[in-house]
Amino acid sequence: MAKQIDKTMLINEIIEVDAGNAAILMAEGMHCVGCMAAAGETLEEAAAVHGLDADELAQKINEYLAKKQ
Repeated sequence: MAKQIDKTMLINEIIEVDAGNAAILMAEGMHCVGCMAAAGETLEEAAAVHGLDADELAQKINEYLAKKQ
């Protein structure tokens, strides 16, 4: 089973799970995923800054990871 992402994980942890996760976040408008400050934020914190739903983002990432299995 693929590792599951949740909104309490740090952005850099999410990208470490799979580099393709960065593309998903960037496609949603989080173009700062490589920024040092963003790397230390949780998905929930970063989503709030960008006006996004952290649960929806986590779901999209988890669907992507599940398809890779």
